[in-house]
Amino acid sequence: MLKIGLIGFGFMGRMHFDNYVRLKGEGHPIQLVAICDVAIEQLKNGKADGNMATAQETYDLSEYALYDSIDAMLANEELDMIDITLPTTLHADLTCSLLEKGYHVFCEKPMARTSAEGRRMVETAERTGRKLQIGQCLRFWPAYEYLKACVADGRYGEVTAGHFYRGSGAPKGWFLNGELSGGALLDMHIHDTDIVNWLFGKPERVSTIGKNVIPGSGFDAASTNYGYADGKVVNALVDWTLEGDYGFEMGFRVNFKGGSIVLGKDGLTVNPNDAPAFKPELAAHDGYYGELLSFTNAILKDEQITVCPPESTLATLEIVEAEQQSAERSGDWVKL
Repeated sequence: MLKIGLIGFGFMGRMHFDNYVRLKGEGHPIQLVAICDVAIEQLKNGKADGNMATAQETYDLSEYALYDSIDAMLANEELDMIDITLPTTLHADLTCSLLEKGYHVFCEKPMARTSAEGRRMVETAERTGRKLQIGQCLRFWPAYEYLKACVADGRYGEVTAGHFYRGSGAPKGWFLNGELSGGALLDMHIHDTDIVNWLFGKPERVSTIGKNVIPGSGFDAASTNYGYADGKVVNALVDWTLEGDYGFEMGFRVNFKGGSIVLGKDGLTVNPNDAPAFKPELAAHDGYYGELLSFTNAILKDEQITVCPPESTLATLEIVEAEQQSAERSGDWVKL
């Protein structure tokens, strides 16, 4: 039985909590033992804000050990794995400390505030022999998994172009301090940058145009072009200035020589050049479930992390930093 401690019980912590409950209910040999948050007494009786709905607004946490101190949780509980859902600037030091103590660590995205910190996380995991995975959940989202399979096996030929996007209203609190969150580029856009990296590999160069709308928040809207040696046209757009009733939206369009695949508000559609369009059958879970199932299986079976290894998410962070540099230079190409 894999014993897990969860640090952070805001929106993302609750997303993870929901999926640990589901996994255990399906017979997966895991047990969420303890939850830690400096404001756990307030959070356990209130709802958390996010761009998706959690399973519940409030939670009955009576069967879990609750802590407002990480040191106290580690001293009092026998745990195998720690799940970190804290603000970005806390990721690197805490992850490295926990790996040094012998725990396997799942850390939410973005990996760290800087690539230098991310590299330290990768090196610590390698040196300690503990497993580390970053929560780049789109790699486990069924529509994106389907797209990855099509790119990998070439069933529709080579990719000629791709466009990825996500948008919502602005987040709240510390997210609007660009020094802490990295703005929309690092906190939100990194999802699509990660997919570009996962599908096509690290680009040779990037060009990003960004705009700051909310003072002090960094770039709130941005568009990046990714340069590849084969000349395919790849772009990703992010915007967290979509207020009012817009809500949240993500999607993509990828063109192949033999067709196109589109994720929009009506779901995933495949459009072959020589056959009618169709909607493929996809797994009935989201990326949060998929990433936690994958990571806990890697620990339980002592297997390599293949879909989302930390070296790959470090490369994604390096790409985002180049995008930031380009945006600060009004779109100049930045080499990687």
